[in-house]
Amino acid sequence: MITTDVRHCGSSVLISAKGTLDEDAGAVLQQALDDVAVDARDLMVDLHGVVAMDASGLLHLLDLHRRAEYLGLRVLAIGWQPQPRQLMAQVAGIPGRGSSTGERYAVAGFRRLIEERAQRARDANFPADSLSA
Repeated sequence: MITTDVRHCGSSVLISAKGTLDEDAGAVLQQALDDVAVDARDLMVDLHGVVAMDASGLLHLLDLHRRAEYLGLRVLAIGWQPQPRQLMAQVAGIPGRGSSTGERYAVAGFRRLIEERAQRARDANFPADSLSA
């Protein structure tokens, strides 16, 4: 289960997430984005409190990113914890524990690649680490 806290500071918004990003996270993330003010320009998604994520949760996070950009927001995801960072690296096929997937996450082409691979992992119902082989 995931919970969020939305804070506004001028034209910037911080969405802090806590818990597990999984299949059930979509509605919670949608509500958090709905709480973003119309005049906001920057959205920071703080993942320090997200201890676990599966392929469905990754798809929800990518969807939040896409919808926020559609609204004209600059998006930055920070605070990637070890398991979510490792899942994203596995889905992307980027080897190594210290992969900088968080920095690459903001690139639209990289996001599409991750979306496609995460969708295949979810649809096939097998661990994301089998995608990197």
